[in-house]
Amino acid sequence: MSVRRRALGSTGLEVSEVGYGAWGIGGTRWLGAEDGESLRALERAIALGITFFDTALAYGQGRSERLVGRAVRAARDDLVVATKVPPKNGRWPAPSGIHPDEAFPEAWIVECTERSLRNLELEAIDVQQFHVWSDDWAGRGEWLGAIERLKREGKIRCFGVSINDHDPASALELVASGVIDTVQVIYNVFDQSPEDELFAAVEAAGVGVIVRVPFDEGSLTGAVTAETTFPDGDFRNDYFRGDRKEEAWRRAQAIAAAADVSTGELADLALRFCLSQPAVSTVIPGMRSVRNVERNVAAAGRGPLDGELLEQLRAHRWERNFYA
Repeated sequence: MSVRRRALGSTGLEVSEVGYGAWGIGGTRWLGAEDGESLRALERAIALGITFFDTALAYGQGRSERLVGRAVRAARDDLVVATKVPPKNGRWPAPSGIHPDEAFPEAWIVECTERSLRNLELEAIDVQQFHVWSDDWAGRGEWLGAIERLKREGKIRCFGVSINDHDPASALELVASGVIDTVQVIYNVFDQSPEDELFAAVEAAGVGVIVRVPFDEGSLTGAVTAETTFPDGDFRNDYFRGDRKEEAWRRAQAIAAAADVSTGELADLALRFCLSQPAVSTVIPGMRSVRNVERNVAAAGRGPLDGELLEQLRAHRWERNFYA
């Protein structure tokens, strides 16, 4: 098994088309993460050709960054590490109508970047991102000066933003401005909204696309049924509250029937759906175990879906926001 690579926009970097999403190994809202298994998963990912690793300062208060840093420092020098600056005001998603300096003042951006560098124990961050974004902030505030300073000092190489959940149009002005290198966005069989405007915009601007939540927190793997339970304290208890598990399971079964696959094959289908979009640079499923890594690499190796199947899947678009 090995992973194909794609250009990360116009950055000059090539990254594995399947990247490593490191939220879960932070262990704060996903329960069950164990550092030893997380490190084995990271090492297996590197061995199989995964070269892109996405973490954040907020994932386990630096725990995820420390694990990622430990794994990549011991490996090849072609690995690409992305992390994120949390908003100083602690508001997820970014609200409209506030000044950008409330969320990302210059001193805060620099301070968080320095903390991430210490956690990672790296000389530079390949892709530094804001963990939230509002297009109200384009062309305003101290944040751009901070990013330019960090690039000059060699502490970061590229800059991007993580777009608010299920709101890809909220970064169109920023993409058009030419000041960013990447965007991170939710895209999956249910949430196909980036196809409406964002993907055409990033292709025109040469901006790389990092796709998160390809499995809709598990519902697009066939693992979340009406009877599924999660440990106390696991964020999925809220994400799938009320009748959401039943609705998600019903829709997942409909996708499997339309594609003529078993529900156990849905994860393969869901990942390949994302990789069938040419605007996408890399997809970052969460991988907390060696088994997760090997399954995702194997699925990617089967290549994009054919056009007829893609059209069938487009009928399963589902407009909702379970994070709200």
